[in-house]
Amino acid sequence: MDLSLIINWLSSLPPQLATAIIAALPIAELRGSIPVALLVYHLPVWQAVLFSVVGNCVPFILILYVIDPVTKWCMAHSRLLARFLNWMFERTRRKFSGSHAQYGAIALMIFVAIPLPLTGAWSGALAAWLFGIPRRLSIPFIAVGVLIAAIVVTLVTVGVAGVIRWIV
Repeated sequence: MDLSLIINWLSSLPPQLATAIIAALPIAELRGSIPVALLVYHLPVWQAVLFSVVGNCVPFILILYVIDPVTKWCMAHSRLLARFLNWMFERTRRKFSGSHAQYGAIALMIFVAIPLPLTGAWSGALAAWLFGIPRRLSIPFIAVGVLIAAIVVTLVTVGVAGVIRWIV
């Protein structure tokens, strides 16, 4: 798919909806949506953060509810995949057990809060599932991580934009 088609489609949407959609995309997440909302769409900060956080939270909640049944179905239909996934789960959970497990949800929140590529809510949801962190813990901790990341990305975006305006 051509990137210009996606950009044209997003630009035809209301800025708030486009912001939420960008935030829902893997890799971009709110690290991409907040700068776009503030610098391209010129949304107020509160709208940029609100629509980015909501857009970023919807996919990770869906992932946490869908990944287990989908994986179980795939494993039931492929012996090779089942062997590989069982090996990976046992190995990962064995290394994660003990003292690491007691800090799992907090570590998950910190992981999601770091605004770098591949450390967002999508990756956090996959990590929570892989490490066996219950949804009742992972959902609020990932959500807090998303909020922290939103604050950091907003401050950096507003700060960098201010410096650029000052220089130019």
